[in-house]
Amino acid sequence: MSRMKFGAFLAPHHPIGEHPALQMRNDIKLAAHLDALGYDEFWVGEHHSTGWETIASPELFLAAAGENTHRIRLGTGVVSLPYHHPFTIAQRMVQLDHMTGGRVIFGTGPGALPSDAHMLGIDPMTQRDRQDEAIGVLKRLFAGERVTHHSDWFTLQDARLQLFPLQEELPIVTASSISPSGMTLAGKYGLGVLSIGSNSDAGLAALPTQWGFAEQAAAASGQTVDRKNWRVLMSWHIAETREEARAQAARGLMQWHNEYQVGTLMRPGAAPFATPEQALEETAMGDGAAAVIGTPDDLVAAIRGLQASSGGFGVVLGFAHDWANRENTLRSWDLVARYVIPEIQGLLEGYRTSRQYVIDNREWFDRAGQAVMSKIMAHEGAAEALKAGLQSGVAMKSPNAPDLNKAAAALKSEG
Repeated sequence: MSRMKFGAFLAPHHPIGEHPALQMRNDIKLAAHLDALGYDEFWVGEHHSTGWETIASPELFLAAAGENTHRIRLGTGVVSLPYHHPFTIAQRMVQLDHMTGGRVIFGTGPGALPSDAHMLGIDPMTQRDRQDEAIGVLKRLFAGERVTHHSDWFTLQDARLQLFPLQEELPIVTASSISPSGMTLAGKYGLGVLSIGSNSDAGLAALPTQWGFAEQAAAASGQTVDRKNWRVLMSWHIAETREEARAQAARGLMQWHNEYQVGTLMRPGAAPFATPEQALEETAMGDGAAAVIGTPDDLVAAIRGLQASSGGFGVVLGFAHDWANRENTLRSWDLVARYVIPEIQGLLEGYRTSRQYVIDNREWFDRAGQAVMSKIMAHEGAAEALKAGLQSGVAMKSPNAPDLNKAAAALKSEG
């Protein structure tokens, strides 16, 4: 596979209490910070309820992020297709692609929050079929076709875009959780995949079998899917030591779980944690943990383990959260960029090989030392200066110092 890419996934999940405008500005600053650190992708979701997920339009947010970044790719994570008319979605994504210089990735989904669908009067049983129907229409619109389509929830009459994506082919990705529906849809249309369900223990356990659903559907539809377009979500908080990481993130992790996962979403089987220590024990410690709260080495091991168990994927997305304060959160992203990304991408192999090659060929330095000493001994003034230095107890310091000092000691012993 090609070199793995790294990015961030911002739902967002922010505790209630902070000024919304300042919160959004801080999220834009995060996008700019990750762009400067060299991350590849930044994803933003669409939600309309719960109080913890406050971005209603990822397109609007990414337009602002695009003005504050330069190279990072910007993904809708995701646009909930059943909530919108496909023609207006197509126009917004095309405009965003132009406004960001062709950096858009179009992430799609059926809609994740039952409360959102309820407010819009949408039967959850129809959402995945509507996502499927909308993707088929959107691909035709992006391709420049004139589309007439009559549905029980939208109508198109001789519709054609007047502006097409800036990118030759706008990349489209579909969200996938524990069920096979997202993977199957990706295979049907030859799309990329965003595995959001991997943010939980159950989702991680399901990953090894997930890609097979996409391959089966692709074969049945005459399409192809590529693992390099498979994005997997992981949760982490990284510090220089495990003790620091756990101290920084434990209370925020417990708050996120108790207030959002249990109190708001009422996840089946989820129970509140009694202490921050319990939150760490059950979420971020032991094999197969859903979150990595530790050191860069811990995250490297977790990513490699997930690569091996899943069969390989192309992009790892870090789940953006407020488990730690802002200073330590930014520090976490910084440590990942400095130590985890180059390790996973193989950028340090050349350094290590070069160093070991020099260590294994020390005779070069022996020969170099001999060459220096031969020149010193051939020059009467230099030889006398060397003797004077040795008599005063001054040792030479240079890459060749061990060899020069050895030769000089021999010279001294000879008088």
